[in-house]
Amino acid sequence: MYAGIPFGSVNLLHGVDEHESKITSTAGGGTLTLEFGVLSRLTNDPIFEQVTKKAVLGIWARRSKLNLVGAHINVFTGEWTQKDAGIGTSIDSFYEYLLKAYLLFGDEEYLYIFQESYQAAMHYLFNDPWYVEVNMDSAAIVWPLFNSLQAFWPGLQVLAGDIDPAVRTHAAFFSVWKRYGFTPEGFNLATLTIQQGQKSYPLRPELIESTYLLYKATRDPRYLDAGRDMVASLQYGTRCPCGYCHISDVEFHKKEDHMESFFLAETVKYLWLLFDLAVGPDNLVENGPYKYIFSTEGHLLPATPQISLKREHCSYFGAYCKDSDSKQGSETSGVSADPQETNGSKFYGSWVHTGFPSDSFLESTSVPGLIKGLCPGLTHGQKYGITYLPLVDTAPEDVSPTQKEPSQPTVVQSHSVVVVSDQGAHLIQSKPNSDHKNAQEVSPGRPESDPPKI
Repeated sequence: MYAGIPFGSVNLLHGVDEHESKITSTAGGGTLTLEFGVLSRLTNDPIFEQVTKKAVLGIWARRSKLNLVGAHINVFTGEWTQKDAGIGTSIDSFYEYLLKAYLLFGDEEYLYIFQESYQAAMHYLFNDPWYVEVNMDSAAIVWPLFNSLQAFWPGLQVLAGDIDPAVRTHAAFFSVWKRYGFTPEGFNLATLTIQQGQKSYPLRPELIESTYLLYKATRDPRYLDAGRDMVASLQYGTRCPCGYCHISDVEFHKKEDHMESFFLAETVKYLWLLFDLAVGPDNLVENGPYKYIFSTEGHLLPATPQISLKREHCSYFGAYCKDSDSKQGSETSGVSADPQETNGSKFYGSWVHTGFPSDSFLESTSVPGLIKGLCPGLTHGQKYGITYLPLVDTAPEDVSPTQKEPSQPTVVQSHSVVVVSDQGAHLIQSKPNSDHKNAQEVSPGRPESDPPKI
């Protein structure tokens, strides 16, 4: 394999089949970082994270001078076998996992690659409000085509804080949905008709995912209206006796007796999250003890200390331990007073990583003694983001310096921010209705141009 880029498929018992293709897609080779990175952090074995990062770097090393990547590459020679650059089919989740790997793990190399590749995509592929496919070397347009997998892009832009183009592109993509009741696999932007041979809608979630994330960032009711239209299309156009059917022709709404697993894993999930958020969320994703990153298949990956703060001084739920309790040794240090350099985080314009992209949590948690390590008092479920810490009805009142401190750490939970205090830490409790202190919520009045806090 060239530079560690993996085969498209591997038999876990017998290895690579002798007839396996030497050609793999950019998305296939570059969309392993989240799952394998989490696996490394949970098993304390770095090999999984190392090999997947090597694959990403191998693909990026073969980029063109325009910082564009193609769709398919030979894993032995490293030569591009399809040089069409785009944001959709065969490439989409390569971009997605660059940003999400940074958000979840804090590895700034992923952020750098994302910034470079995103800038190139917006310069060469963005034909406002649509995106086209171009030759990765010359930037000549090869496909003036909207394909349904591109619809994840506005949601990715929300995570990146680039809201304005996300709003315009979502509106364009949704206009195709309204025209046919669904998004066909391909829509020709030159003829404004369905691309030949791409009439189907296999219950894809990408446009719905972007709708949810845009509503979360803007609280604009237009996205609830869009979600309602999508529910109506699915309910009245795809409902079958035993589930929901693949649409083989969006013009005539022909049904096919087939339902992909991502319909339940993603499509329905994002619709539920959209409407649950609108009525006041009381679910683990919006109001749990951790932030979450969605994998490209809609799986929830929690930003727990063991995953997101592996190499940092912890300033997160569950990370305040007594010096004597820290498993990995203690390292006491003051929190920097400079908001541009707190907890080892660095700002890049609107970019910040503090274990997760939100600085409001740090602003409300100025703790003099930060311990690097894990709290043995946390249960397995608490460490991995499965359960909540039990509520404490009343927080301790002001404690005089001369008073004896409690022998065990005290857990204080208020709404969405949880802090474990110890002898060297102040008790901090966020105000339940404070928009700028609550790292879990986005203010309904946030202007569209502001970077969201997801």
